[in-house]
Amino acid sequence: MTTLEGNGHGKQDLFAILLNKEIKDGYFVEIGSHHPITNNNTYLMEAMFGWKGIMVEYNQRFLPLYQQFRPQSLHILNDATQVDYRKILDENNFPPHFNYLQIDLDVNNRSTLSTLELFDTNVFDKYKFGTVTFEHDIYNGDFFNTREASRSIFEKRGYIRLFSDVSVFWPDRWSPFEDWYAHPDIVDPVLIEKILKNPNNKSGIKCTECIDVIKEFYD
Repeated sequence: MTTLEGNGHGKQDLFAILLNKEIKDGYFVEIGSHHPITNNNTYLMEAMFGWKGIMVEYNQRFLPLYQQFRPQSLHILNDATQVDYRKILDENNFPPHFNYLQIDLDVNNRSTLSTLELFDTNVFDKYKFGTVTFEHDIYNGDFFNTREASRSIFEKRGYIRLFSDVSVFWPDRWSPFEDWYAHPDIVDPVLIEKILKNPNNKSGIKCTECIDVIKEFYD
């Protein structure tokens, strides 16, 4: 196993890379990309493993940085809830199996749940994602029932919730902010089962502990 130091603020990149067995030339969709390097969950994938994909970000000021530092990927500078994801995926001849999906938006204005609903309506019938990190920010309040609504959608679509209420140290304590998923059509089902049965895998698990659980069974 390669010794990796995660670049994402909550180890999401390590989660996706390890579950996909450090595959080269993988594919991702990163919704809520923000800075192309700093605390970015797909920078390591693109820079070290040759992955490519779609970066979606509302803030227009990041475009020159994307063009400079993320040349392999497609940059969409737009409101994530207004993007025609199916059209973009189809027109750019992406494969039906992706390795990673990130949805990291603002729960309190419903953009997080609305974007997931777009995927459920227009994308998930054709495209699957080996790993998913979905930010529900439950530590900050239960806005629009996002956590439970998202869990229902992912379960309906065949995704397995490997880690529930993953916690990150923010702002001054460990705060549950995301659920992490895997799809057994892409990620090794045996590894998925081992992770689910690990006694240290409990709701509210720290993001660093998630990586430790994966590495326990990783070969």
